[in-house]
Amino acid sequence: MEDTITIDPDYNSANEWDADDLDSETTSITSSVARGRFQNGRRGPSDEQQFESFEVGHMLFLMLDYDRQNPHHHAPITQPPKHILDIGTGKGSWALDIADMYPSATVRGVDLYPPPVNWEPPNCVFEVDDILRDWTWSEPFDLIHLRMMLGAFTPEGWDRLYQQCYENLTPGGWIEHMELDVRLQSDDDTLKEDSYLGGWGPMFIGCGERSGRSLLTQETMRGAMEKAGFVDMHEKLYKIPLGPWPKNKILKEIGRLQYFHWTSALEGWALWLLTKYGAPSPWTNDEVQAYLAKIQVELQNPHIHGYEYARRVWGRKPTEEEARAM
Repeated sequence: MEDTITIDPDYNSANEWDADDLDSETTSITSSVARGRFQNGRRGPSDEQQFESFEVGHMLFLMLDYDRQNPHHHAPITQPPKHILDIGTGKGSWALDIADMYPSATVRGVDLYPPPVNWEPPNCVFEVDDILRDWTWSEPFDLIHLRMMLGAFTPEGWDRLYQQCYENLTPGGWIEHMELDVRLQSDDDTLKEDSYLGGWGPMFIGCGERSGRSLLTQETMRGAMEKAGFVDMHEKLYKIPLGPWPKNKILKEIGRLQYFHWTSALEGWALWLLTKYGAPSPWTNDEVQAYLAKIQVELQNPHIHGYEYARRVWGRKPTEEEARAM
């Protein structure tokens, strides 16, 4: 990925923002599964629109590593895995892909809500469970995968989760975790701090602090993994444009996907936090909807060249020989 993303001058000089055109281009890439619109009366993170955002996010993360033969994980599995765990499986897309990739492995996707899948391969199992409870699986895992779980747990909860991952991996097995940074920024000062998008990250970081569940997971996950005992740590930082403003064709498609990821997930991200932990006091539903309408206007501004970071971290449980030497 480019360190500084080159702006498409034709896009930047557009006189108007054609949101319908953007949506049509995006859906041609992401298929009908990614068509989400704001709806009233949401039922929470298990509803259809939120699952659509999970699917768009899955395609986005694959495109970030478009140049890799295996964009699904960076953990260097050298032997055919037998057991793989996907924590926070969401729509189950990653687990389904991995089950196809490793047909000899049993892949388990675990979440608090059942994914809306009509069929899964025989080696893929979806389970509804609280991952912070004691694990009862009898076989250790070769790979444990986590993604888009910022704000899911307290710091103590994360420590417990990583410790359970460590204890339930085979010696030499891998853990891999990927998260977005909730803050938006720009390199050309087109995203102003006093704009709605510029204030998005700080506002929700404040909500996370008041809830006791930090939204800075991408900054803390590596240290928490090392605290649990993982070694041979690696990480990769991604710069994700928000909107199709880059000149590079791949980054332009990534920007389209990220735009659609945002528009399909905005209400799910914002509604619960702001109505519970908004400042200076919890917001009403109407206040949240009015705020999101203003966010939408800025998302459609072609002169804002915003982006956010994502970080992938992967590490290994020491082998038995390494553990003895410690």
